[in-house]
Amino acid sequence: MTDRVDMVTAGGINAGTVKADAIPRPPVKSLSAWLLDVLVWGGIGAVLVLSFGKVDMANLPMLVTNSDNIRTYGAQLLQPDWTNWRQLVGLMWLTVQIALWGTFLAIFIGIPLGLAAARNIAPAWLVWPIRRVMDLLRSIPDLVIATIFIVAVGLGPLAGVLALALNTGGVLAKLFSEAVESIDKGPVEGVRATGAGKLHEIVWGVIPQVAPLWTSFALYRFESNSRAATVLGLIGAGGIGQLLFESIQGFQYRQVSAIAIVIVVAVTLIDMLSQAMRKRLL
Repeated sequence: MTDRVDMVTAGGINAGTVKADAIPRPPVKSLSAWLLDVLVWGGIGAVLVLSFGKVDMANLPMLVTNSDNIRTYGAQLLQPDWTNWRQLVGLMWLTVQIALWGTFLAIFIGIPLGLAAARNIAPAWLVWPIRRVMDLLRSIPDLVIATIFIVAVGLGPLAGVLALALNTGGVLAKLFSEAVESIDKGPVEGVRATGAGKLHEIVWGVIPQVAPLWTSFALYRFESNSRAATVLGLIGAGGIGQLLFESIQGFQYRQVSAIAIVIVVAVTLIDMLSQAMRKRLL
C-alpha cells in the first residue's frame, strides 16, 4: 500500500489536490456588485417598511377581532344554493366561450406583432414602435378596454371577447417575439442558402421552431382568460361574472358559494386539459 502511494506521488499526481481543485468555487463579487445588491434589497426593505401604514397592515388583527362576521359569512358559503344550477353551468359555459374567442383573436394579433418585434428577424426601425404598441396593449386593464367596447357595441359577450383579444394580443406578442429571438439560426440560414425570400425564411425556418412554444403560450393565456372573463362580467361584458356581482350586492352568499364552486371546477378542468395538450407538444 505504501509503495502504491509513493508511485502516485512520484508521478506528480496528488489525489487530494485533484479533488480539491475539482470543487467549483463561487465567483468572487466585486465591491460594486455588493453595493448594488445592498441597494436593491435595501430598497425593497425600505419600501416594505414605508408602505406598512399605506396598505393598512396595522388592521391585520381585525381578522381575529371580527371573527363573528367571518363565521356568519363562512357558514353561508358552506351551504351553496344549487337551485339554479342549470343557469350557473350555462353562464360558466358562456364565460369559457368568451375566453376561447378572445384567445383565438389574440393569436392573430400576437403573431404579426411578435414577428415584427423580434430583433433577429425584423429591422430595428420597426422593432421599437411595435414594442411600444405591445406595451400599450398590455398596460391597459381589461376592465378599461371592456368599458370602451361596451360603449361601442353595447352590453354583452362581444365586449368581453374584444377586450380579452386586445389585452391578450399584447401579452402573446411579447411572448412570441421572445420565442423567435431564441431560435436556432441554422435552419433559417439553410433556407436562405436556397435563395428563398424573407417570407420563406419565416415560414420554413422560424415557424416550425417556435410553433410548439407558441401553442403552449396560447393555451396558458386561455387558462388566464377563463378567469379574466369572469371578472369582465362584473361590468356587463357577459358571462357568469355578472350574476356573481349581482349575488354579492344582494347578500345572497349561498348563491355566491355555488357560483364560486362552478368557477373553480371549470378553471380546474381547463387547466387539466391545457396540461394534457402541452405535454403532447413536448
